[in-house]
Amino acid sequence: MKLISGGVCAAQGFRANGLHCGIRPNTTKKDLAMLVSDVPAAAAAVYTTNLVKGAPLTVTKQHIANGIAQAMICNSGNANTCNADGIEIAEAMCAIAADGAKVKAEDVIVASTGVIGQPLDLSPIRAKSAELAAGLSYTGNQDAAAAIMTTDTVMKEAAVEFELGGKICRLGGMAKGSGMIHPNMATMLVFLTTDVSISAGMLQKALSGDVQNTFNMISVDGDTSTNDMVSIMANGLAGNAEITGEGEAFTVFMEALNTVTVHLCRMIAGDGEGATKLLECEVSGAKTMDAAKTVARGVICSSLLKAAMFGADANWGRVLCAIGYCGADVDVTKVDVSFRSPKGTICVCRNGAGIPFSEEKAKEILLEKEIGILVGLNDGPNDATAWGCDLTYDYVKINGDYRS
Repeated sequence: MKLISGGVCAAQGFRANGLHCGIRPNTTKKDLAMLVSDVPAAAAAVYTTNLVKGAPLTVTKQHIANGIAQAMICNSGNANTCNADGIEIAEAMCAIAADGAKVKAEDVIVASTGVIGQPLDLSPIRAKSAELAAGLSYTGNQDAAAAIMTTDTVMKEAAVEFELGGKICRLGGMAKGSGMIHPNMATMLVFLTTDVSISAGMLQKALSGDVQNTFNMISVDGDTSTNDMVSIMANGLAGNAEITGEGEAFTVFMEALNTVTVHLCRMIAGDGEGATKLLECEVSGAKTMDAAKTVARGVICSSLLKAAMFGADANWGRVLCAIGYCGADVDVTKVDVSFRSPKGTICVCRNGAGIPFSEEKAKEILLEKEIGILVGLNDGPNDATAWGCDLTYDYVKINGDYRS
C-alpha cells in the first residue's frame, strides 16, 4: 500500500476540473467542480443522518439507485437546502453536467455546500459549464478540490496505489469539511474514485462499513450538517478480476479505502473552523466496540476538553468527565489517560485517579499541532479512534458572520 499524489485523478480514467463561476462573490475562490469517468462506473454513497437533507442528496440517491454513475458536479457557496425548487435545481445541475461531459443525466452525482435556505441561481453554472467541461483533465484534481471548499483553509486530497491479482490499482479522494462536523456524517463532502473492478453491491458494503470507523468518528463542533455525503465511483479500468464477494481481494480493497479515508479524516478534523490543533483520541481496552467508539467520540466532542487543548492545559479531569457522561459501559476505576505529541508522551491519570506529573512537560507536549489523547479502559479487547480539534476564539468569529 503506497501513498501517491493525484487525489481523485490518481485512478485511471478520471478527469476533473474546478473554476469560479460566480456563486461565491469572491472571484479568487473557485466554486464549481466536475469529475468524470471515461466509462460508466459502479457507484455507492452514504448520506447525512440529519432529517433535513439537501436536495442534491435526494437526487443523487435516486440517480445511483441502479449502482451506476459516470460524473459528479458540485458547487460551493450555496447548499441548495430548504428551497422549494431544490430538487428541480439539482436535476438541472445534473443535466448541465451531462451535456458538458457527454454522459447521461441520470448517471450524474450532484452535491452542493454552503449557506442553507438561500435560493441557488443556475445562471452562473450554465454560463461556465462549457468552460468547466472543456477544462476537464487527468491532472485537474487540485482545481476540483479547491472548488468544493467553503470555510476550509487547505485542500484535502489523498490517494494510494496497491495490487490486486497482479494488476496495479489506485484509489483516491478529495474532501471538504471544516465546520458543522459531528459523528454520524458531518458537514463534509467526500468524493472517492478507483479503477478497481468491483460490483456495486460490494462497493456499497465497503463504503458503508468504512465510514463507521472513519467519517462517523469526526467531530468539530457538535453540529451535523444537512448536505453531508461520501460517494465513490469504481470504473474497473485497472483490469483486475471483478470483486463480487468477500475474500482476499475485498480485504485489500478495504485496506486501501481505509488508508485514504483516514488521511482525509485527519485533514478534515485538523482544519476545523478556527482550529489550531488536530486532536486524536485513541481508546483501548473497551468491553465492546460500541463502548470504545462512544468513549472516543465523547472525549472528542467535549467543549471543555477542546478548550483545554487550545490552551495547552493538561486538565485530564475533563477527559474523565466526558467518559463519565458519554453513556458507555465503563469501569472508571480502571481508566488510564495520557497525552501524546511529537514532543513525547505523559501519563496524567491511572486507575481513574490523578498521578504526579510535570506540568511543564505536559505544556510542552500540548503546544504541538497534533495531540493524541490516549484512553486505556483496561476492561476488554476493543479499540477505537476519533478525531477532532481544539475550540478557539476564531470559531465564534467565523460563524458569527458566515453568511457574509
